[in-house]
Amino acid sequence: MVFLSPVKTFYTIYKKRTAEGYQSIPYMVALSSSMMLLYYGMLKTNANLIVGISCFGCAIEIIYLILYIVYAPKRDKVFTVKWIILFNLGGYCLIMVATNLFRERSKRVTVMGWVCAVNSVAVSASPLGIMRRVIRTKSVEYMPFLLSFFLTLCSTMWFFYGLFLQDLYVAFPNVLGFLLGTAQMVIYVIYKNANKGVEKTEKMQKGDMEGSVGDINPCFPDHEQEIKEITIVIAEKPVESDEMKA
Repeated sequence: MVFLSPVKTFYTIYKKRTAEGYQSIPYMVALSSSMMLLYYGMLKTNANLIVGISCFGCAIEIIYLILYIVYAPKRDKVFTVKWIILFNLGGYCLIMVATNLFRERSKRVTVMGWVCAVNSVAVSASPLGIMRRVIRTKSVEYMPFLLSFFLTLCSTMWFFYGLFLQDLYVAFPNVLGFLLGTAQMVIYVIYKNANKGVEKTEKMQKGDMEGSVGDINPCFPDHEQEIKEITIVIAEKPVESDEMKA
């Protein structure tokens, strides 16, 4: 559900034909986390659920990033493509090479466990920039509530799943995910009506300005009588007679 929660956001991007104002960082971090968990699940025994969810997550995040690149402004496109190559592809290949230097499978599992834990923390922390923007602009336009809700729910489920498997690398990072997801929902509730208040104030100010203009506008009926009472006095210059000229 966490992977599907941004569908509404990308549908909005598709309708507007622009991704301006949205960030690609959360989706790049989520793709990296899914890739790392996929490799971790392949190394670890009895982790078919992790492998299945990670495969689905990789596919969904790739679709999101493709849509973002298609509709993003040029500057954001270049930034996103550059970091996908460096962070997602380059970092993933580097970690695979580094873990394969360990001959014992258990050590590779341990190393990848720590890498996945760090990535899980990064996924949880990636919306911090959006949270700061919401607080600064007092607008929740770019922070969907469903994404925050399902992030919190998923973090809770992964925490208990990690405890069930006695896998600390899965359980503990999701505590931070739960806390940050809860914080996002609280911020959303605080600022969801802030824009409505601003718009109402602007409408009232606009109405006051229109009323003030009406008071001084001479074209209104109240001033028609005053206009009719205005008289124009033309002073005629006396014409000199021929006798006077002589």
